[in-house]
Amino acid sequence: MELYNTNRLDKDFYNRNPIVVAQELIGKYLCKIDNDKLLIGKICETEAYLSDNDEASHSYRGITKRNKSMFDDAGNIYVYKIYGIHYCFNVVTEAKGIGSAVLIRAIEPIYGLAHMQINRGKINKTKELCSGPSKFAQAFSIDLSYDGNSLLDSKIIYISDMGVIAKIGSSARIGISKSTDLMYRFYEAGSQFVSR
Repeated sequence: MELYNTNRLDKDFYNRNPIVVAQELIGKYLCKIDNDKLLIGKICETEAYLSDNDEASHSYRGITKRNKSMFDDAGNIYVYKIYGIHYCFNVVTEAKGIGSAVLIRAIEPIYGLAHMQINRGKINKTKELCSGPSKFAQAFSIDLSYDGNSLLDSKIIYISDMGVIAKIGSSARIGISKSTDLMYRFYEAGSQFVSR
């Protein structure tokens, strides 16, 4: 599985507009070591969140204790908690201080399914393991301890390019009440593993 590590994405990939990064993350492979188990999933759904003119973005009103990692360097991780129990995993984009990111909404499980099932409480249906941001975070054991870490040099978590070219669809983002007209949700067309 060393192949996945050698093709990891670099800072130049992340240091761009989040709309572009969100689309180009579709088909990339997220890899994580969890209790000495390798977990791999193909990213099949993302959402872009901008720093300007995007009221749904956590950075819209500026830096806070919760969202400060969103203003970090491109390639860093921004994790936040929702409903007091669930976690959402984001990739920081653009230059430090801007405050843009891409939410990973869903992943197609590729490797380490049995461990993902244990993490999710023995969910047996493969297509439901990671079909949503909190489901994916739970399956990959992602919590607030990853907030602020970097994907660029981590030995635990990173994203690799395996040369997969996906047909990409787009829609309005899900589960937000502001800036609902923006078509910033991207997904692998025809995938059974997207959130909805």
